[in-house]
Amino acid sequence: MRAAIVGGGIIGLSIAAELLRRGADVTVYDPAPDGTDGAWHVAAGMLAPGGESVFEVPQLERLLEASGELWPAFAAGLGEVGYDSAGTLGVALTADDVTEMAREWKHQKLAPLTGSQVRDLAPALSPRIRAGAYAPTERQVDPRRVVGALRAALDGRTEKRFVSAVSELEAEVVVVAAGCGTAALTGLPIRPVKGQVLRLRGEPGLLRHVIDGAADGRHVYLVPRADGEVVVGATQEERTDRTPTAGGVHDLLRAALDLVPGLAEHELAEVSVGHRPGTPDNAPILGTLRDNVIVAAGHHRNGILLAPITARLIADLVLTGETDPIIDAFTPGRFGCA
Repeated sequence: MRAAIVGGGIIGLSIAAELLRRGADVTVYDPAPDGTDGAWHVAAGMLAPGGESVFEVPQLERLLEASGELWPAFAAGLGEVGYDSAGTLGVALTADDVTEMAREWKHQKLAPLTGSQVRDLAPALSPRIRAGAYAPTERQVDPRRVVGALRAALDGRTEKRFVSAVSELEAEVVVVAAGCGTAALTGLPIRPVKGQVLRLRGEPGLLRHVIDGAADGRHVYLVPRADGEVVVGATQEERTDRTPTAGGVHDLLRAALDLVPGLAEHELAEVSVGHRPGTPDNAPILGTLRDNVIVAAGHHRNGILLAPITARLIADLVLTGETDPIIDAFTPGRFGCA
């Protein structure tokens, strides 16, 4: 089986690696195969199906949970990619924030904690925090390391090439996994959703858990790495520009420092902007578009979490023409394309 994968982000690379593992002849086409232009490069890497599913339809909730279960083995197969199982602390600063976050905690069936209880788990948290909850099964990974490992696994199978039409490619099956660029190649309704993300650097050990918090109505997540980096994100803007803004940086920093005052001593090491590939229903598009063309795109803010199950489902479809029925709710046909 000769398979062409259009797109060298975490979704395209994961599919290519799975196909290669199963014996397919794979080529990945990407205009910047060593670049950092994809949504993966600005993603924090939270693997939190419970937290994300609060906002989604039941079908997507099941897909998120199923992919979360695949991540331990997926990460182990890639090597050292920053996979961490310390869990997530949800926190709320004000009474209004408690009301907002409590809905999420109830959905996840998490026991609420008092401010003092949550600070026992994370002493760096502000004494102003009123309440929290601990999600012990949530994980994190470093997407930049994941992509590096996938690129290494596919060494020699990536071609630097901009694909303007799938008909250009000579392959038995073409998988379009080009993120926001999928729209131009397929006509599917995938739009860019701008996100600004900060990276702070300081001495390791300030935080052990991922922090998912609300501070005066501002939602922010803080993802600590073992080397002292803390990823702070993320804005969500219906814009197509790549410009970091003072307002976006201010909102993220203010919320982060309100929750963890000690971050004020960290270096502001990076301000980055990326675009999540969004769809009208915020769910991915997975399945056959026409003839020998398969689509795997539109993962919005769940691309990292959904990489393992997307790879498995699409590889099944490429190699056998069939796959798990869990994919049925995400086919291109729901947008009038088949």
